[in-house]
Amino acid sequence: MSDDRTHVQEFFTARAADWDSRFPDDGPAYAAAVSELGLREGARVLDAGCGTGRALPSLRGAVGPSGVVLGADLTPAMLEAAIRAGRDADGQLLLVDVAALPLRSESLDAVFAAGLIAHLPRPAENLRELARVVRPGGTLALFHPIGRAALAARQGRRITPADLRAEPNLRPLLAGSGWRMTSYVDEDDRFLALAVREA
Repeated sequence: MSDDRTHVQEFFTARAADWDSRFPDDGPAYAAAVSELGLREGARVLDAGCGTGRALPSLRGAVGPSGVVLGADLTPAMLEAAIRAGRDADGQLLLVDVAALPLRSESLDAVFAAGLIAHLPRPAENLRELARVVRPGGTLALFHPIGRAALAARQGRRITPADLRAEPNLRPLLAGSGWRMTSYVDEDDRFLALAVREA
C-alpha cells in the first residue's frame, strides 16, 4: 500500500463516523449535480470516491431499478458509514482504489466524483483510469457541494494558482486524460465540472 493510499485512508477513517452529521445540508446539492449528468433509465454509473454514499440515492433515482449504481471507496470506515445509513440499498459498494478499478473498459455510462480530485495522488493518470471504464460519449462530473473559495475558507487556507480545480488547470488536465470539459461552475454554493469521454 502506497503512502498516498495510507494517508487518504487515515484522513477519512478519522472522520467517517460523523461525516454526514458535519455536512447535513448537502443532499440537495448532490441531487442537483447528479441531475446535470443527464443519466437515463438503465444507465450504468460509478460514484468514484463515494465516501458515505451521499450521492447513491440520487444516482439510483436517475438510473431507476434497471440501472447499475456502483460506489467505490478506498476507506472501509466510509463504506461502513454508508451501510449504516442504508445507502447500500441504492448501489453496490466496492472497497477499491479508483486508481485501479476492477471494471471492464467502456463498461459505464458515467462517473460521479464528489470531492475526489483533491485526493488523487496522480491526477492525470487517475482521470485516465476513470476514462478507461466509461464508454466514448459518457460523462464525468467532478463535484463539491461548496465552491473553491468557500472550501478554502472552511479549511483555513487560500486558493493558489496551482489549484487543480481552477478552470485553467482543470481543462487541460481533463483533455490530457481522455475527457473534454463541457461546463464549469465555481460558485459559493457548489463546484461542478462536467466532461465527456472522448472517442
